[in-house]
Amino acid sequence: MNSAGKINFWKNKKIVVTGGAGFLGRVVVQQLVDRGAKNIFVPRSRDYDLRQSSNIRKMLKTVQPDLIIHVAAVVGGIGANRENPGKFFYDNLIMGVELIEQARQFGVEKFVSIGTICAYPKFTPVPFKEKDLWVGYPEETNAPYGLAKKMLLVQSQAYRQQYGFNGIYLLPVNLYGPGDNFFPESSHVIPALIKKCFDAMKRKESSITAWGTGKVTREFLYVDDAARGIILATEKYDGSEPVNLGAGFEISIKELAELIVKLTGFKGKIVWDASAPDGQPRRCLDTTKAYDEFGFKAKVTFEEGLKKTILWYKKNFAS
Repeated sequence: MNSAGKINFWKNKKIVVTGGAGFLGRVVVQQLVDRGAKNIFVPRSRDYDLRQSSNIRKMLKTVQPDLIIHVAAVVGGIGANRENPGKFFYDNLIMGVELIEQARQFGVEKFVSIGTICAYPKFTPVPFKEKDLWVGYPEETNAPYGLAKKMLLVQSQAYRQQYGFNGIYLLPVNLYGPGDNFFPESSHVIPALIKKCFDAMKRKESSITAWGTGKVTREFLYVDDAARGIILATEKYDGSEPVNLGAGFEISIKELAELIVKLTGFKGKIVWDASAPDGQPRRCLDTTKAYDEFGFKAKVTFEEGLKKTILWYKKNFAS
């Protein structure tokens, strides 16, 4: 599809982007605008509590969307998952289930569910293939969140089978980039380490403390790439099977921390708190399907993305 085709696809569509004011959602909305979308509605939690079916019905009656891109999630790092397993399970499950059910009743053309890497089993063979999604139980610290989001895949497939409802399900790997959440109580590893480095430099401290052993591995996808993948899938993919969105590389948390220390300019050392949990042992996605189905491939290199993220943090918080 050429650029004119992309614009034509979005031009007359009425689109709801849940979580459209958040980290990933803001970028999705901006890229939709860049593609020619004119009618985008972002429900705000103060006006629409999406855990309540009455609020969802009110939104659907008001907007009458053709498409819903469900980005909204109650999410956090390992610490936040350990402290809020019930909330993370209930809020994410009920919000997604009610949105899909009400969208079906209102005749919404297409529903795009944004799942999570946390849905994969703890010991999934690397690289993670979509077919391995059900071969075991997720890593315990984030299982309630991962399973809640995974149920939206089950619901999408069941609704397609019974009602012909066009719901697709995407599995993005860990995201990062400018605008990320840097609050220590709920942030993920990259923003947490960036903040620790700048805080240590400000206080003239000689070390930072990182959680776990540093041996586990992760894969990271730059937020702009993730948004582009979501939009390409919305345009081009109508299948029932889940699709990974990733960058296709693996890095240990130790290597990640050392790279962030280098790029931030922190001269101290990293102390590893082995009493804190590591989380899932390895994470790296097989991204073949996204490329085959809708031509998605990550463009931003990891170091380039980290530099942009660090620069954004420096401008907004570290000055």
